[in-house]
Amino acid sequence: MSQESAPADSPFRSEPGDRDLAPQFVLPLVVRIERSAPPGRTDALETAARAVLELLADERANGNGEWAEAVRDWQDARIRKVVRRARGAEWRRAEALPGITVTGKSAEVRVFPPVPLDGWPKDLARLQVSGTDLDDPEPPAAADPSAPVLWLNPALGMSAGKAMAQAGHGAQLAWWGLAGEQRAAWRDAGFPLAVRTAPEERWPALTTSGLPVVRDAGSTEIAPGSCTVVADHPALR
Repeated sequence: MSQESAPADSPFRSEPGDRDLAPQFVLPLVVRIERSAPPGRTDALETAARAVLELLADERANGNGEWAEAVRDWQDARIRKVVRRARGAEWRRAEALPGITVTGKSAEVRVFPPVPLDGWPKDLARLQVSGTDLDDPEPPAAADPSAPVLWLNPALGMSAGKAMAQAGHGAQLAWWGLAGEQRAAWRDAGFPLAVRTAPEERWPALTTSGLPVVRDAGSTEIAPGSCTVVADHPALR
């Protein structure tokens, strides 16, 4: 995620131009994909977004919590997220590591505290990034306009893993944009949200609406600076 997509009050300690010089960290997410019962794509995207929010809201990631320093170091550099897949024994080994598992309708996603870019735990480093091309068994229902919606760019073709990371970025920007009591209300409600592909005719207006916009750094799949997600939280409209 590029620096310019972060709000002015986000918890960075470095200026935007310095974040490339800071030690780089990554937020690992692992999605469970069993051969016999893969999750639906939209459910996986929504579950990944909620997993990021659960970590950001967790007491271990704030104040003097055991993950807080790693989270601060991660936010002080570029905000990287990487999604890997696991099944069977791989998933059980991932579950044994410190983290948070979030369950959707069919998806399970485990998020872990940030790690150095080149310092992944071996049980996560061995997991595959590719192979997260998921499908929806049926088209997702229309999003509830009274609830948060993470709108995906209709012109970009992204793998499910890439889209999960981008949805996580969008959820994080929405979280940063909220006041304390608004964050608490969202958390207490269980972080309801939807991830949907924006109608083509609506996308230009969304990107210029003043809502948080994710601009990808271009490390994988898509061109640098591409707008991938608009975070449409009712409290931010």
